[in-house]
Order: sequence, then C-alpha cells, then structure tokens
Amino acid sequence: MSHLEVSTLPAIDLRDFDAGPARRAEFLDQLRRAARNEGFFYLTGHELPEALTGQVLNLGRRFFDLPEAEKLAIENVRSAQFRGYTRIGHELTRGLTDWREQLDIGAERPAPVLPPDAPAWLRLNGPNLWPAAIPEFRPTLLEFESRLTALALRLLGAFAVALEQAQDVFDPVLGDLPTVLIKLIRYPGREVASSEQGVGPHKDTGFLTFVLQDVQSGLEVANGEEWIKAPPLPGTLVVNIGEMLELATNGYLRANVHRVVSPAAGTDRLSVAYFLNPRLDATVPLLTLAPPLAAEARGPASDPDNPLFQQVGENILKSQLRSHVEVARRHYPELVKAGTQPGSAY
Repeated sequence: MSHLEVSTLPAIDLRDFDAGPARRAEFLDQLRRAARNEGFFYLTGHELPEALTGQVLNLGRRFFDLPEAEKLAIENVRSAQFRGYTRIGHELTRGLTDWREQLDIGAERPAPVLPPDAPAWLRLNGPNLWPAAIPEFRPTLLEFESRLTALALRLLGAFAVALEQAQDVFDPVLGDLPTVLIKLIRYPGREVASSEQGVGPHKDTGFLTFVLQDVQSGLEVANGEEWIKAPPLPGTLVVNIGEMLELATNGYLRANVHRVVSPAAGTDRLSVAYFLNPRLDATVPLLTLAPPLAAEARGPASDPDNPLFQQVGENILKSQLRSHVEVARRHYPELVKAGTQPGSAY
C-alpha cells in the first residue's frame, strides 16, 4: 500500500452535486480523488435532520444501558439473519476478538420460505429483533434506515457520474431490495478491554459505508505503516468505499483498511454504522470505464485468506459466518462442517 500524502481525511459537501456546473465539476473531482486515494471522507450537506441523528445516538445509549438480561433476550444467536445483540468479545476480525457490543438491524422483511436446496444466503432476508423495553426504537431506526438508504443511493449515483457512467448504472443490482445493515456499536474503555482492538484492521464488504460518530474518537484509516485518525466532526458522516465497489470499478476506487482503537479507561465510544450492498441475488457488475479512467484502474486487491466473490449473497454470508461463530454453528451447521473458518469483519 502506498503512503498517502495526507494527514486528515477530506470533507465533501453533497449539496455541490446539485449546484451549478462549476461546483458540480469540482465536487465530482473531489469525490473521485477521495474515493481513489484515501477511500474515506467526511460527508457534509447530507440533510439528515440533526434531531433524528441525535435521537438515534440517544436510543443507542439507552439500549446499551439496559440490564444484560434484556439485551440477551434479543441476542443474535436467535436469528438466522445475524440480527440482534452481540455481547462484548463475541465477534471476530481475522480470528482476533473485537471488544465491542452491538445491535444489528437490517431491512425489515419476512423470513422466506425456502426449498431445501435453496442457496444458504437466501436465509439472510428476514425480520429484526427489537428491544421490548424501548417501544420507540423500531420506528425511529427504520426511519433512519430509510433516510440513509435514500442518501446512499443518491451518493452512489454521484459516484456513477464521477466515473463517467449513467447515473442509474447501479440500479439493476440494487433494485427495490438492496441489502442494508445498521450497527449500533458501543466500545468499552480499556479498563474492560483486554486489548486496544475495538475492531481489528479490515475492509468493508459492500458498496458504501456511513458512520455516525458520537463524541469519542477511535476510528482510524490505514496510511502506509501509519494510521489517519477520523475524529467525530459535528454534522458529518464518515463515508468509505467497500470491496464490491472496488471490484465493480476494477480497482479504480479503493476499499481501504481501517480499525477502531478502544477508548481510554473511564470512557466508552458510541457509533452507528450503515452498510449499503446490492441485492442478495445480484452479481457485482464490472463497469466499462472510459480509456483514461481504465488506464488508472489498479485491479481489485486480493486477500487469499478472504477471497472476494462476485455473487453478493455468497460474499455477505461468508463475512457473517466468519465473524459470528456461534450464529454460524446454530443456524448454518452444514457450512461450518464444510470448513468455513471465522476471521473477518463485516
């Protein structure tokens, strides 16, 4: 990985995409450079209501403050969709323990009725598990998910234009059923954690990731042998490119390695991550880039210990099986027996 000549992540204002020609052209250039170089940037002008983002963070804090028994009532081992609560130390990144607790929420859909020979990844569609003690949790988080999905689709359209493609070029693999996931995450202070690994170094699997941060730092982006800190900036989302978008652009855009360092003793860190992926039954497209862009495409990075598949459902299920071993053993025993190994973050 080449050393990036930056010390902070760039900030990009989405409102410039719909401004006059000069500002739009500058925005598209900024978007290309940020997604090609760092693979991360701060997004402003996203028009998410501050009242809503504040409410989501508050609900996250209320959930993690619940008695353990109430959180375990919706533990993810109860869900074939890997939804629900994950206890501290029960998720892995590259085989090492992540020191965080989290609640996973996906698109609210009925569990499918499938024939015995159906692909296992079709089981990933299904309902969420909601905390009974917080009745406003479900409607607020589903509204937040809906707004983030609309924002992600708008930003993905901007990426398409920046790559000199039709703005709707990704629509066929997204359709009306994109695969989305929200993670509410709490990282305990180091007096609890046995290491500094809140989340170990990894890349995200899908198209785009948004991160809403509270007040505590911890997110870091790889920069050669060093790390760029991405502290919380009020009114922003941190955006990063996922491996499927890198694959679709033959490596022109970059999915970069990142991690979360556990906060200092006496503190904790709260964040909310959103992931946009294509439909489960889709195949990641390979865009035909204009010759000047194609000449700069580096080819997607390849990790022999965690190969990337073009079939979306296979990719997502692989990541979940490797990260959540207990869920895999309970709901996908045939795949565990076939040799699936834990070890990468989603």
